[in-house]
This record gives sequence, C-alpha cells and structure tokens, in this order.
Amino acid sequence: MAKLKQQSLQKRDNELASANRQLEILSNGIFKNGELPTFAKKIKETNEFPLRPKKLEILQINLGYMCNQVCEHCHVDAGPDRKEIMTWKTMQRCLEVIKNTDAHTLDLTGGAPEMNPNFRRFVEQASKAGIQDFIVRSNLTILRANKKYHDLPEFFKKHRVHVVSSMPHWTRGKTDKQRGEGVFDMSITALKELNAVGYGMPGSDLKLDLVYNPNGAYLPGDQVSMEKEFKSALLADFNIQFHNLFAITNLPISRFLDYLIASENYEDYMYQLVEAYNPAAVKNVMCTNTISISWDGWLYDCDFNQMLGLKVASKVTHINQYNETILNDRDIVISQHCYGCTAGAGSSCQGTVTA
Repeated sequence: MAKLKQQSLQKRDNELASANRQLEILSNGIFKNGELPTFAKKIKETNEFPLRPKKLEILQINLGYMCNQVCEHCHVDAGPDRKEIMTWKTMQRCLEVIKNTDAHTLDLTGGAPEMNPNFRRFVEQASKAGIQDFIVRSNLTILRANKKYHDLPEFFKKHRVHVVSSMPHWTRGKTDKQRGEGVFDMSITALKELNAVGYGMPGSDLKLDLVYNPNGAYLPGDQVSMEKEFKSALLADFNIQFHNLFAITNLPISRFLDYLIASENYEDYMYQLVEAYNPAAVKNVMCTNTISISWDGWLYDCDFNQMLGLKVASKVTHINQYNETILNDRDIVISQHCYGCTAGAGSSCQGTVTA
C-alpha cells in the first residue's frame, strides 16, 4: 500500500512538473519574429478584461484519463496506461451538485468516460436529475473495443443520452493518421450501430453529433461547409447520418504542444492564432458558461485549464465545497493557450462560437 501511494504521489509530481513546463513555454512569447502580446493584453484592447463568467449553463465532468486510444493530438494525454479514474464517492458528490445546479447541460468526458467502472451507474442516476441535455463524449471505437461495451448504443438510447463522437475525417487515411490504425473502420461500424437504434436520423430526438479537429498546425475550416461535406460523404459512402458537426481548434497544450515543438511549428502556429484573434468570439468562449470538474474533483474554468493545472480563482476550488453563487463571482483564469478559443470563428466543446 505504501509503495502504491508513493508511486501515485510521484506520478502526480511528474504531471505537475509537465504542466508547469508547458505553462512556462506558453508564457515565453518571445520569438524570432517578435514578441507575442499576452492574451490578457489582447482582450484588454477590446474591453473584455478581466474575463468574467455569465450564467452557468454547462457542467463538464471528466470521469478519468483512461482510454483505449492514444491520439496524437489529445489534449488530455489519455491512453490505456492512465489510471486516473473518478471514484464513486466523488461521483456521488457530483450527483448532488447536478440535482441542485441551475446548469441545463451535463457533459461527460474522459479519456473514454465509458471505461470508468461506475460509468453506467452514474449515467443511470444522473439521467434522473432533470438535466435538459445529457452529453457523453465517445471516441466511437470504445463501442467495439470489448464485448462489454457492445450494448452501449441501446444503453445510451434508454437513458436519452446525447452522443458526441470524435471523427477526424470521412476518409480512412486522415482518420487513422490522427487516431491510430484501424480507428476509422471501427468508428464507421459504431456509427452504423448508433444509426440502427435511431441516433442521428432525420427527425430523431436521439442526438448524434460529430467532432472534427485538424490533423496539423492549422485552424479548422468553416464549420457549416465542413458539416455539409461530412454529411454528404458519410451518407454516400456508408449510409451514415448524424445531426451536427463541431469544428474544434487544436489548443497548444499537452500532446499537441509537444507535436508543435517537435515539428518546429510552434512559433508559426502561435502567430496564426494571434493573427486570427476575433473579439466577437471572446464574448462566447466556453469558460464563461462552463465549470469543468476533474476526475479527482477539482474545479476549473475549462478542461484545457484542467490539463495545465489552472484551478478556478475562487474560494471554492473543489466539488466538496461546491457553491454556485460563489463560483459565479470570480475572474476566469487565462493564459496564452486561450488564443485557440478566440481564433477565427472561435472554438469550444460545442464547436464554433460565432455565427
């Protein structure tokens, strides 16, 4: 037991050191082509500083970093070797908050949230809490990874879960390049199974949305145009249907930051984000209407801040202390990675933030 505790503490120390290293890289905005303005300075220019929360609408809960995939751009650094899993005790506290919150959306994420051993138990109880929109973010391949997950489409349907699924592209080559060999074929099979129980079909209230993020150091294209292309290609090639496409910008943190540095694209990418800064997007970034809860119960303005260890700037920092009134009276914690959410049409877990 003592050895396991020591290993856990050592792993947490390593993660903290990694987050601090990434924050140091991000805060050093001096490049060969000149110094980048801080995000704080940029939003001051458009009278948006300090960034403050609006009415809380979304509770996003990370059930753990364990995942059956190791995607090269994953901002959570998820994978099969990650052991961080939300306990049932913390889930029970989350359920208490869900029952009493004014938020209308519950958003479960991971890793692969389905791999938490108490996932189904949690969904069953959370679905009775009166939340209007109950999202589970699935990588799709988990539905085919093991027989114990094969009935998830029916389980999702029973509890009226809104399924939001990762799908980098409608072609095998681009999807497998980002997500791993064989991911595309497994994803197509999973989408067909979701369609078979009614998800994503025209007129169906079983919502199925897909998430796209670029496979490289560039911004996503126009979300509306891309959605049309995805729908046309998936219907023509596989007879697959879905409701909406969310286009999300890759933020310069975690594995994607490592990729940018290793490929010598970091400086150019940061300049690209700053040059694409859109003041209109700042007003609707997800940190203004969302609270992110980590697998161990800490509170963050968004899941990107979660991965950088940037807890909410509030007297209330843990789910055990949760107080929505106090949380709503805070300044949102920002850093240079926030440029990713305000570039172009803006980016959030619900896709672009401007029309």
